[in-house]
Amino acid sequence: MIDQKELQESGVLLVDKPTEWTSHDVVNFVRGRFGISKVGHCGTLDPAATGLLVLVLGKATRLSDRLMGHDKRYAGVMRLGIETASQDREGEVTATKDTAHLTPADVERVVPHYVGELSQIPPMVSAVKINGRPLYKLARKGQVIERAPRAVTVHEFRITKIALPDVEFEVACTKGTYVRTLCADIGTELGVGAHLLALRRLNSGKFDVKDAVTMDTIKSWAGREDVLNRMIPLIRIPDYL
Repeated sequence: MIDQKELQESGVLLVDKPTEWTSHDVVNFVRGRFGISKVGHCGTLDPAATGLLVLVLGKATRLSDRLMGHDKRYAGVMRLGIETASQDREGEVTATKDTAHLTPADVERVVPHYVGELSQIPPMVSAVKINGRPLYKLARKGQVIERAPRAVTVHEFRITKIALPDVEFEVACTKGTYVRTLCADIGTELGVGAHLLALRRLNSGKFDVKDAVTMDTIKSWAGREDVLNRMIPLIRIPDYL
């Protein structure tokens, strides 16, 4: 028998995730604050990253794999001259090199090499599981294990501003692309190293961060009715698949 109440409370809530919150923090807050038993998300954002987090509620959780498979678009900042263990700003600095000799033209020459089909090795601080254990948990214990390369596609890598040693960009890519690894690889090719300084997810498939609600707004909501008024109902989700 179809549970009409559950159907009415099923859909997608677009959240603009702030820094320091993990994706699971957002899920747990919405679940606990509003008493919604089934809440999931469609693609993890690192704690330091911001932007679009797609939450699925109720019966919409069954569509999470399909929604998660969509292409993504990000805006980011790459800092040249500093390498870190995690390939982003959260990791321990492992090397520094002078960037004084670099020019914007050097960067613009190299970036197109990272558009198209690429092979990436997942970072040790990623959520990829090896023998059932996430790599980041092994990394916390100081373990480094061999990882198989993964095929990804970068549809577009567009530089929006160069103020060396920082490079601002937008990138459109397939699911599973590590933007931090793109930055690290570009730094390696330039001979100075690099890491991802900042990242913001703009789009996931047809979902846009412009339509997302902030955590401050969610905190101000009085109850479940506010969630239902803002979410995209289950009946409309096929428009986004």
